[in-house]
Amino acid sequence: QVQLVESGGGLVQAGGSLRLSCAASGRTDSSVVMGWFRQAPGKGREFVATVNYNGGTTLYSDSVKGRFTISRDNAKNTVYLQMNSLNPEDTAVYYCAARPPRYSTASREARLYDSWGQGTQVTVSS
Repeated sequence: QVQLVESGGGLVQAGGSLRLSCAASGRTDSSVVMGWFRQAPGKGREFVATVNYNGGTTLYSDSVKGRFTISRDNAKNTVYLQMNSLNPEDTAVYYCAARPPRYSTASREARLYDSWGQGTQVTVSS
């Protein structure tokens, strides 16, 4: 498995921006599909965005499309989530995840990811 560490979370006012980072280490592989998920208090884990190995394919949930951008820098083994126009409904713990290297398809399904970070808290105040 790959070790993933998220950073960049924090408290921001509605309308503000944050950029999350996810650094991968261990058995890193630039071909790994990466994703971001989030979990709000009392709710299940929700898909946010995913990117394939070269950044050529990205998928977003309807709730963040047009506001969030996922990207990756394979030279740094890092995936980013740029979050703009944040609103209180975006408040959650955000998790980075990686699919097993043998799979190259970006996916919205959390069950298809086998490596997860510890999460970073994002709080948006109104």
